[in-house]
Amino acid sequence: MMLNYDEIFSLSPFALRQEQKDALYETAIQELTAYHRARCELYRRITDIAGAGAPLPVRLFKEYDLLSVPREEIVKTMSSSGTTGQRVSKIYLDRATSARQSKALTKIVSDFTGKTRLPMLIIDSPSVLKNREMFSARGAGILGFSMLGTDRAYALNERMELDLDGIFTFLDRHAGARLLLFGFTFMIWQYFCKALAERGVKLQMEGVLIHGGGWKKLADQKISDQMFKTLVADTTGIQRVYNYYGMVEQTGSIFMECEYGHLHASLYSDVIIRKPYDFSIAKVGEPGLIELRSVLPTSYPGHVLLSEDEGEILGVDDCPCGRKGKYFKIHGRIKGAELRGCSDTYERR
Repeated sequence: MMLNYDEIFSLSPFALRQEQKDALYETAIQELTAYHRARCELYRRITDIAGAGAPLPVRLFKEYDLLSVPREEIVKTMSSSGTTGQRVSKIYLDRATSARQSKALTKIVSDFTGKTRLPMLIIDSPSVLKNREMFSARGAGILGFSMLGTDRAYALNERMELDLDGIFTFLDRHAGARLLLFGFTFMIWQYFCKALAERGVKLQMEGVLIHGGGWKKLADQKISDQMFKTLVADTTGIQRVYNYYGMVEQTGSIFMECEYGHLHASLYSDVIIRKPYDFSIAKVGEPGLIELRSVLPTSYPGHVLLSEDEGEILGVDDCPCGRKGKYFKIHGRIKGAELRGCSDTYERR
């Protein structure tokens, strides 16, 4: 394979204009398709029928084990979140793919938070990481983002209740410092911010909150993005709140929301909107199914995937934030798709 990952990682994640990125991806996707077809028999059979380079529906990872390396080279198996009784996707990572995904995540998020690692408060329970060999999407998210912080502390105990003593100890240790907070959207709303508000506790923090996944429950409760950000500011003092979109099938190459509320495709991933009735490529401003592309995975054929989400491209190379490439928004899950959000799947027992 001719992909030069050292060269790719030497570039800023949002520096290339879409025309330059398209040229890179035309070659990269062809090379990755040939690579996976030669090494994954099931992927070859699927693409023999669907066409080389055709996107794999993410649901296939629930039904089949898709690997492009020998099993003995797998160092980590990641699973998607799912409600009780649902099948989960299993994604098999070798050392090289895992390292690339971690590096991409760090470079993308650092573009928003700065290169300095910040003291980190994780809005979850440490019990999520009990099984280090079989990572859930939630655990993988926590572990991946944890690399971006220092002196990591958890805001919730094993019963998903506020650990106020631990929170205040952490804040005392880092008085006056900028902080990084990370968690899954519904959990931040339900078990952190609402719990703080119900107790009448107002924290004074300076820093950044990054959150993602689990919007369905908030949407069902008619909670808007602005309502979420307002409650975060009222209970923690934090004004800089960034949402992100991603999935376990393409870990690392997440899409971060900029200060103008736009999700951005980095150098490591791209998004194409497909019209649902003929799968042709939709124009800017035209809604459709979201196809996700990534140059990172080589241990499994996850480079071109068809998601179960609907969205639309808002623009290309001209976001007011200055980041180049496509920016877009999500409309939601397609009708009839399974519930699969990292924080949607937690239920108090």
